Amino acid sequence: MKKLLVTLVLALAATGPGAAAAAVPAAVDIDGVRAWNTLALDAVRANRATDADAARLYAMVDVAMYDAVNGLPAGPSHPARAYALVPGAGPHGGDPQAAAVAAAHAVLIRLDPARTTTYDEHLRADLDRLRAGTGGHGVDGGAAWGTHVGEAVVAARADDGSTPVETQPAGAGPGVFRAQWSGVQYSHVRPFAVADPGRYVPGPPPALGSLPYAAAFAEVALLGNAALPDPELQATFQFWSLPAGSSQPPGEWLSIALTVSHDRRLPLAEQARLTALLTMALADTTVATVGTKATYRHWRPTTAIREADTDGNPLTAPDPTWTARAGSVGGTPEYVSGHSSYSAAAAAVLAGFLCTDAVPFTHATDSAPGGAARAYPGFAAAAAEAGRSRVYGGQHFEFSNQAGLGIGRGVAGEVLATRLLRLHGPTHVGACPR
Repeated sequence: MKKLLVTLVLALAATGPGAAAAAVPAAVDIDGVRAWNTLALDAVRANRATDADAARLYAMVDVAMYDAVNGLPAGPSHPARAYALVPGAGPHGGDPQAAAVAAAHAVLIRLDPARTTTYDEHLRADLDRLRAGTGGHGVDGGAAWGTHVGEAVVAARADDGSTPVETQPAGAGPGVFRAQWSGVQYSHVRPFAVADPGRYVPGPPPALGSLPYAAAFAEVALLGNAALPDPELQATFQFWSLPAGSSQPPGEWLSIALTVSHDRRLPLAEQARLTALLTMALADTTVATVGTKATYRHWRPTTAIREADTDGNPLTAPDPTWTARAGSVGGTPEYVSGHSSYSAAAAAVLAGFLCTDAVPFTHATDSAPGGAARAYPGFAAAAAEAGRSRVYGGQHFEFSNQAGLGIGRGVAGEVLATRLLRLHGPTHVGACPR
């Protein structure tokens, strides 16, 4: 840390008032937000991270990049209210791209140390390109500042409750999830942006003996039945399945955001703000989702259908041989659907930030059959399909899809309303009401 502070002081001196008076070369666009988020996505795939761990990693990377860019001397349209509240301010004339990539590097080498060499090589190449394009103006100062910010974000999250791993024991009896599952500590992880994730934990699922439960039971028993082949249902389930080794549901929505921001040619400051808002919402959605699962411990459709003779509902019939289209029972309690909550949170942040949901895009997930992309008229349509895919796979009841969508929308609404707001001018991008 002492060496880092010395480097930062030297960089600040090198970019002081005298240097600022010189002509500033044109900025070089290396698309650092996109490039370093791509490295973060690769880290999640390589480490076979859970959806919760993935969301936390993405948020730390993007919050660091946002704070690094935001901490440089602000222009009239620059956003305010940084996350980590890093002491001091960045150097005058510091290169914002250098700050962003160095901040992401500082986070990734600590969260994914096995790939440090890869990250070092990417950082060196990015900084070399920036120096070549700018004559070196502000690159070292920006990079030193970015490293300082990234380390501060890592330190701020060191005691957030994401470790040690906690496990909920297996349950027993009608309506109860049967297997033990790990990752329960995320039900009380310190949030990134919302005041209290617990406020988004919904009420309980329908009672086992109720008509709504029987209706949802009948739907998933039909649509999610592996014994009833349907190529379209299977393809939709697989497209959004995103198992271990993929970028996970939060990563797919981060990829969508990167595509949209690139297509719209958002400037660096807005790219960083969008991905920070998005990933903070996804990370905080994890807390409410895991909290809901841990609270209600609801059984998965496979168990419910095979043991329907124990649920006390005269409208449900057992099928001891029933198998989910997904081919597995599911590794966490059923209520709610995490795919649904993540998708709704991301769709709402993207639509809110851009002030419209009507943003057509094409996307291929990590688990897309044959790598084929799908086209969507907007974010809400993609989120709706992602949620329904869990019913098609026999993994969730529709009431869990709807409850998950509600969690995501609620978290996103609070994040958009309270975090990373501009001090002056429009709150977000586009022509929506202010």
